[in-house]
Amino acid sequence: MAYSEFIADRIRRILQEQKVHFYEKKMMGGLCFMVDDKMCCGIHYSKKRGMDLLMARIGKEAGKVAMTKEGCESMDFTGRPMKNFVFVTPEGFDLDDDLEYWIQLCLNFNPIAKRSK
Repeated sequence: MAYSEFIADRIRRILQEQKVHFYEKKMMGGLCFMVDDKMCCGIHYSKKRGMDLLMARIGKEAGKVAMTKEGCESMDFTGRPMKNFVFVTPEGFDLDDDLEYWIQLCLNFNPIAKRSK
């Protein structure tokens, strides 16, 4: 799992600054940040594309608006998009303000997100 530690550190910093209790879990070809035992966001290294992608669990409503943002696309591993999730390419989270925007969307959705079984 060759995800970027630099991006992971940026996400950690944002979560720590907001005093969010989280833990990390290696999965889905990368690193997931779990909040309240639910996947909140993460990093996925796409071998096919040769880049790190931000995985953002933002919900259906926020997802509609987010799809108009630079670098945002459906999160698709198997040919079928995953509900409530999007991928963001590096162009969409290169600046700290942009990454903070995506992390905040994830944190906003987290309280209503369902836990995995």
